[in-house]
Amino acid sequence: MGVAKLSTRDVSLIFKNRGQTPVTALERVSLDVSDREFAVIVGPSGCGKSSILYLVAGLQKPSTGTILLDGAAVDGPSRQRGMVFQSYTLFPWLTVLQNVAFGPSLRGVPTAERLGTARDYVREVGLEGFEDAYPRQLSGGMMQRVALARAMANDPEVLLMDEPFGALDSQTRSIMQQLLLRIWEQHHKTVLFVTHDIEEAIFLADRIYVMTARPGRIKEEIVVTLPRPRTVEMMTSEAFVALKRRVMDILQEEVLRSLGLASAR
Repeated sequence: MGVAKLSTRDVSLIFKNRGQTPVTALERVSLDVSDREFAVIVGPSGCGKSSILYLVAGLQKPSTGTILLDGAAVDGPSRQRGMVFQSYTLFPWLTVLQNVAFGPSLRGVPTAERLGTARDYVREVGLEGFEDAYPRQLSGGMMQRVALARAMANDPEVLLMDEPFGALDSQTRSIMQQLLLRIWEQHHKTVLFVTHDIEEAIFLADRIYVMTARPGRIKEEIVVTLPRPRTVEMMTSEAFVALKRRVMDILQEEVLRSLGLASAR
């Protein structure tokens, strides 16, 4: 791997509530994501996967450790780090085009330029003709396409994605995965993606970080050498199945631990 675009160094996150025992959500998490790399984090529920994204986004501060983007410490939110959430976070009072143009408008980009950029991304995510629609008029998959277009229109250095397809049906999810890869292959943003779905992780990733049960730590780092561009047909190949089995074997003990069933192994 080349020089890291994004790094976390010994990052821990401890929640302290008055009168209660502190809870360690993350413990000494160190990972690197190279420029233009697609990195994916997987792990059992409650291991702190999403917390890593919130820390990298600057929406939360680590208890210990350092987060670096291009060698500079992350200190608060910035348009350099765009976020796509699992929940539908569009502004319901804005149209599709207005939602996508929202970030550039905050930065004072001239109207013609920002609307032109927004239209380009609306077209890229396959929603041409829906520019004047409101979120309530869209399906879940369409709303997530708008959310992706909105994040991209702000031209972030790093795209952070927190289980963005988790609420979608399997067919729509597959379409969204292929759409995301097509956009990534065109723009080559650095991506840090969180999922609980092993097949999704392998299909998307250059590199997979597998986490332990809470407190979340990096248990293993796996380089995915499947060729690009990826196709759905690859998901039945021997190489894909072997990777899936490897990740499942690593995760099994951690999932049992997270459920308090580790002794059942």
